[in-house]
Amino acid sequence: MANIKSAEKRIRVTEKKTEINKRRKSEIRTYIKKFDVALENGNIDEAKEILKIVDRKLKKAAVKNTIHKNEASRHVSRLTKKLNEKVNKAV
Repeated sequence: MANIKSAEKRIRVTEKKTEINKRRKSEIRTYIKKFDVALENGNIDEAKEILKIVDRKLKKAAVKNTIHKNEASRHVSRLTKKLNEKVNKAV
């Protein structure tokens, strides 16, 4: 355990930030699962709306340094590709 006051504070701050980051990542994973379920059920409009939300959440997480910006872009790209494949099959 740390003896110095500033080190004790850093430990507290790190724990808080870790908890916030876990929450953000969990929320993103939940929305991605909802997106996949919507695609499986053929709800293209619902999937598009969820994709907008996921895109916003991923970009915010990247800005807040929860995830790397390239990781966020990669996720959005893959989800968009899935959606476009499903839309093209439907047409």
